[in-house]
Amino acid sequence: MNSELVVDVQQQEITIALLEDKNLVELNKEGRSLSFMVGDIYVGRVKKLMPGLNAAFVDVGYGKEAFLHYQDLGPQFLSQTEFFKQTQADRKRTPSIIKTKTFADIPKDGTISDVLKVGQELWVQIAKEPISTKGPRLSAELSIAGRYLVLIPFSDKVSVSQKIKSAEERMRLKQLIQSIKPRRFGVIVRTVAEDKRVAELDNELRILVKRWEESVAKTQKAKGIAPVLEEIGRTIGIIRDIFNPDFESIHINDEAVCAEVRDYVELIAPEKKNIIKLYDGKLPIFDNFGITKQVKSLFGKTVTFKRGAYLIIEQTEAMHVIDVNSGNRSKANNNQEDNALEVNMAAANEIVRQMRLRDLGGIIAIDFIDMIKSEHRQQLFEHVEKLMENDRAKHHVLPLSKFGVMQITRQRVRPAMFVDTEESCPTCFGTGKIKASILFTDTLEGKLDYLVNTLNTKQFVLKVHPYVAAYINSGFYSLKWKWKFRFGFGHKIVPSQEFGLLQYAFIDAAGNELDLKEEIETRL
Repeated sequence: MNSELVVDVQQQEITIALLEDKNLVELNKEGRSLSFMVGDIYVGRVKKLMPGLNAAFVDVGYGKEAFLHYQDLGPQFLSQTEFFKQTQADRKRTPSIIKTKTFADIPKDGTISDVLKVGQELWVQIAKEPISTKGPRLSAELSIAGRYLVLIPFSDKVSVSQKIKSAEERMRLKQLIQSIKPRRFGVIVRTVAEDKRVAELDNELRILVKRWEESVAKTQKAKGIAPVLEEIGRTIGIIRDIFNPDFESIHINDEAVCAEVRDYVELIAPEKKNIIKLYDGKLPIFDNFGITKQVKSLFGKTVTFKRGAYLIIEQTEAMHVIDVNSGNRSKANNNQEDNALEVNMAAANEIVRQMRLRDLGGIIAIDFIDMIKSEHRQQLFEHVEKLMENDRAKHHVLPLSKFGVMQITRQRVRPAMFVDTEESCPTCFGTGKIKASILFTDTLEGKLDYLVNTLNTKQFVLKVHPYVAAYINSGFYSLKWKWKFRFGFGHKIVPSQEFGLLQYAFIDAAGNELDLKEEIETRL
């Protein structure tokens, strides 16, 4: 399987698409100023204790207070708290984690009021991003993730991923890490560390320890609530988690982000640094790689997947519900049971893809087409379990109920991906009446005139629907050349599949959209 990563960098956000054999399987949007990402570490302040929930609400600077349960404090919470106090007490000299007093593990059945008090400051880490009306979910058991290893301060335990099946390799990795790790640091060995040399693991371990030391230094300088360790950008985070030898290329349309990714790939896999490619084509990067069309077809309420069969995907406050329909599909043999099995198996492929693509989490209920034979129901269950093996999110699959409903729980650490695939009319704005479409290019010409001769803007891009772009470029003496001779050669006509038929946008040299609608509509 060939994997490609396509990164669309815009002024406000970065969108990252993962393709497997040219099919879109993951889509992530990240704001350029995004905060409270999973993995970020903050100095927080306890605002309220909730003995009934055995939890506390902690202020980390978000609009809503974050939630911290007793079970998420971690066994070494008292030792960590002591080190935190020393860090704040002496803001000039960094204390040694090795010399800090060690306390016994907190009891598993303890209460929150035994270890926390209102107004207390402490280290907390974002375990789940803010979702809907809820604030972040926190953990006080800190961890710093790398590609091969996860560093856990105040622990001495070494764990190896269960996905590494070889007992001999598991033992080698465990002994290796125990021999090179510093005292008072625990380590989780990730699956991708299998067969890696000691030099690679030792190098990453040093980097993770250095990141921890930097967060301690920031804590010393912090006054009150503040971030002290920010997770690396989601582009790097995705590469860190999914990068493998099957990666064929990584396309990025921004020089700075491209350089950042190239540096990271050179660090973890020097032989693969040449797969990082800067995209400088005329078309939008997602249009060029066929991603825009896939997004439009995959993110709607209704998703067609095979010979007229389709899914209905709906989200409620408590869960996601997916209904499988055979549609107008027909086969030569009219065996209803075999037909249902075939549709359900194909639906399972698309459902698992949709869960990864939309990052669906929580409870997912799937209403498959009814099947009578128990062996067919078991076959479908095993098929879904096998497909879910490639899903990085923690999950649990239950067999089909007697009503033909399968339940899946899937870890949710950030809001589900939502892309509105419906297009509102860009010209009538819901009134149902528009100017004659044959005059559309005249309207654009008037806006060009206003932009060039009144606002004195010479360098800009006009984005339009591909059909409109084709019309502007058609003919021996096309509108494109007519406009260039009249308004100068500083503008470009760029087709964009994201736009409706009569939709347009003017983009200046800095990448900002110029809002000309109100001024020009009154002028014209």
